[in-house]
Amino acid sequence: MFKKKPTASEVDGVQYRRAKTWQIICYACNALVGMSVYSLIGMASYSASIGYGITTAAVGIILTCTRILDGITDPLLAFVYDRVNTKFGKLRVLLIAGYLIEAVALYAMFTGFSSKGMGLVAFTLLYVVYVIGYTTTNMTAQTIPAIMTNDPRQRPTLGVWTTAFNYLVPMVMSMVLNVVLLPKCGGTYNQAFLTAACNITLIVAAIGTLLVCLGVSAFDKPENFVGTKKTEPLKMADIVEVLKHNKPLQCYIASNASDKLAQQVGSQAIINTILGGIIIGNIALGTILTVISMVPSIFFAAFGAKYVGKHGSKKGIVNFTCISMVITAVMIVFFIVIDPKQIGVMGSPAMIIYVILSLLQNGSNMCITTSNTSYMADAIDFELDRSGRYIPAVVSGTYSLVDKLITSFAAVIATGAVALLGYTATMPQPTDPCTPAIFWMGMALKFGLPIIGWIITLIAMRSCPLTKEEMVNVQKRIAEKKAAAQSEFYKEQLQ
Repeated sequence: MFKKKPTASEVDGVQYRRAKTWQIICYACNALVGMSVYSLIGMASYSASIGYGITTAAVGIILTCTRILDGITDPLLAFVYDRVNTKFGKLRVLLIAGYLIEAVALYAMFTGFSSKGMGLVAFTLLYVVYVIGYTTTNMTAQTIPAIMTNDPRQRPTLGVWTTAFNYLVPMVMSMVLNVVLLPKCGGTYNQAFLTAACNITLIVAAIGTLLVCLGVSAFDKPENFVGTKKTEPLKMADIVEVLKHNKPLQCYIASNASDKLAQQVGSQAIINTILGGIIIGNIALGTILTVISMVPSIFFAAFGAKYVGKHGSKKGIVNFTCISMVITAVMIVFFIVIDPKQIGVMGSPAMIIYVILSLLQNGSNMCITTSNTSYMADAIDFELDRSGRYIPAVVSGTYSLVDKLITSFAAVIATGAVALLGYTATMPQPTDPCTPAIFWMGMALKFGLPIIGWIITLIAMRSCPLTKEEMVNVQKRIAEKKAAAQSEFYKEQLQ
């Protein structure tokens, strides 16, 4: 007979809490909210240009400033998060409220007020309201993994489901929008397309919100939000203190913010138009190829989870980052030595090689994402061990503040880059001719920036103390402190 494999609790001597698989899947459905809205808001530059008559340069400035505002609101939400305690819970109230706010703003931005003679002020105000709703939803969702489980084997598994949904949702949305909807709207980004895209997004996001609320209902209880010692109401100084003394968080900010900047620049609709529509020359087929290469690579996330469960979040981030750098460098060389138009020819050798390279690239990137999900939960527990306070919204909010201050430049980098190519009053369209300037700009933004971000990641992680062995010690100390605090509480009750 096979001997049963010992659990992480038995191996580490810590009584870990675990979530059920269906609860993890429901939480991962947060991607139906975040990534569907992410797909829509990536077309905000088109909405601003088409619906509000705003120039390309002004669009970049608006999106950058509102992104900075988004970063500022993240840690401020920690004060709301700390004080929301209702009979319906904390998490569910914030998730639903956030969805309703951003839904109203997005509907008005893309449909209600668009192409109605409104201008820059109206678009900016609507974007600000969207930011408030998005912040409420996103920041609340970021705190959930650490609440659901602290088992070092299960945390990466939660990351697998999250990663899978985070990639699948934008893929499906891209297929629906670019392959199905865009041709029906004339093949160009116009008001009819933006209206239909917005309506589809809001329905998908509503379903996602309800599923997440279902998954977290068992954990949305007051006793799951306490630390190891008595605490006072949250103050602004607490945010500064966390940023100053939480070393793993500092490393994560440098690592993930640089990666996110590159990712958000590359995911802008105008950059995808340049790559798929102009360089490859077939935006519909380019979207299909992206999906073909993405779906099998999701299985890489499962491998990444096993690796992280065995070796720890830090080692997973470092090793998979190195792999991603190599694959992306090969992709650049591939585009240089071939005629990229051949990628847009169904069944061609160039198309097949492109799909294989994209599959490997997406797979390694998914392993990084899986590692990051586990790492953020570890950083929250590190803070609980360090300060005795369970303040997940502060940790994730502090990260998001710095992250968004940096990544706020994504839109201005993208729009500024295409403005340098001559697109000052209009946006790139799939029917535009490919010039050497467009080709090299596409390569630099789509592949060059990620490599720079990964170099920064490797430098940052060299000084990170959060190894697998240290995380076991962190969980042991937390368990001991909570037991001591509970014992002290019982003594006070008896006196």
